[in-house]
Amino acid sequence: MGGSRQRRRGDTRQRIQDVAVELFAEQGYEKTSLREIAERLDVTKAALYYHFKTKEDILISLFEDLTRPMDELIEWGKGQPRSLDTKQELLRRYSQALTDAAPLFRFMQENQATVRELSIGESFKDRMVKLLDIIREPEAPLTDQVRCVSALFTMHAGMFALKDMEGDPEDKRKAVLEVAIDLVTRAHSGPHES
Repeated sequence: MGGSRQRRRGDTRQRIQDVAVELFAEQGYEKTSLREIAERLDVTKAALYYHFKTKEDILISLFEDLTRPMDELIEWGKGQPRSLDTKQELLRRYSQALTDAAPLFRFMQENQATVRELSIGESFKDRMVKLLDIIREPEAPLTDQVRCVSALFTMHAGMFALKDMEGDPEDKRKAVLEVAIDLVTRAHSGPHES
């Protein structure tokens, strides 16, 4: 077990990531330099360099930290029976993972060129496909497959489309989740019960 120093070092890394996302959002990824990130954090550039050599490193580390819960979720889902309960629970957990990753999604939406360059988008699409495979029945009618695809899109769109709507974020998250669960439930209970 690392002592408190280990934990403090972890916090620095986390603080660098948080401040970087703030600055990327405020003034754009391209315009943000490592020096500015260090200045806002009030650390030397050398201290920053200890954790991250480039701002690409910061972005990739952020992406890995936020997608790890999704990878764990996919692993979990693959090991479960393909029941409706599993699918509903998968969506519930995914909803939470998306909420936690919201700042990164905003970044991805606003910096699509960077996302393409670092092929972050690709690995994200790959995860979507894997999630879809868990909730979708390959031999189901096409309409039911579309429902499953729509459930995932609803959850993604909900993050952006509802952002500017009035209302409590948690209420909005629950409403989006309810619609997604409803779609997957309808798809699951189609006429193809074996």
